[in-house]
Amino acid sequence: MDGRVALGPNNEGTLGDGQSAAQARSVSVIDPLYVASGFGVGLLVGMTGVGGGSLMTPLLILLFGIHPSTAVGTDLLYASATKVGGSVVHGFARSIHWPAVLRLASGSIPASILTMLVLWQLELNGEAGRSLVNIVLCFALILTASSLIFRKTVLEQLRWRMERLDARTIGRLTVLVGVLLGVLVSISSVGAGAVGVTALLLLYPQLPMARIVGSDIAHAVPLTLVAGIGHWAMGAIDWHLMSVLLMGSLPGIVIGSYFATRVPETALRLILAVTLILVATKIGASEWNNAVSIVGAVAQTTAR
Repeated sequence: MDGRVALGPNNEGTLGDGQSAAQARSVSVIDPLYVASGFGVGLLVGMTGVGGGSLMTPLLILLFGIHPSTAVGTDLLYASATKVGGSVVHGFARSIHWPAVLRLASGSIPASILTMLVLWQLELNGEAGRSLVNIVLCFALILTASSLIFRKTVLEQLRWRMERLDARTIGRLTVLVGVLLGVLVSISSVGAGAVGVTALLLLYPQLPMARIVGSDIAHAVPLTLVAGIGHWAMGAIDWHLMSVLLMGSLPGIVIGSYFATRVPETALRLILAVTLILVATKIGASEWNNAVSIVGAVAQTTAR
């Protein structure tokens, strides 16, 4: 199985072998849309700094009908590839706080590996895997949106408490944050961006913003790579899809970074947060309807 997706009658992704017609249509019609989507996501990532997973994964699921596990797996390797360049730039600029990166990774990498083992047991391409990915994705999207909206308030309320913590406690909390990010990112591909930056701002208030962002990006590279390889091992990667997404996203990130200081950041973040909440609501409502249908069917069967 290569993780390819054919579109079903309700525009839902289904994994299977009879996919030649869908693949031919992908080459001739859908590829430009994927490139445009990659460009749009890259543009927003460059302007806002929000991780592409919170934008790309829901887009692939809702707009293009990609199976959730394939969308997550493909986006993880896509994110790893796009963040390598940012890590190199921040590395040369010496804007990475490596102790924080190592602490995050010491929690996130083992958590990611354990999470992938659990997902392997659950059979990701089945209905249980689909529901798990969608539910965790909803939670991660709402958490990301909350980070965008309430980051300033949270920092003002908690920063003075965090500044009183000793170095050992900060180290343990950083590892714990890494564990949380490892689980979230491995299941949903969301969380390494806005959530990671907010956590680092709380734990390391003495660091300038450039080092916070650089450290978050540097940590995201091994995390998304490990989780992406795990999804690859389970067959949930579409390499053709990833290549066309990269074609659009790389120039989008460059252009977005150029305009980052020329757009109203607060308004853009608010619009983005509201969009993420609406997307999470859409996915959550779909899962709720599926659950109600299953419960109803089981109840009717039991009654007979």
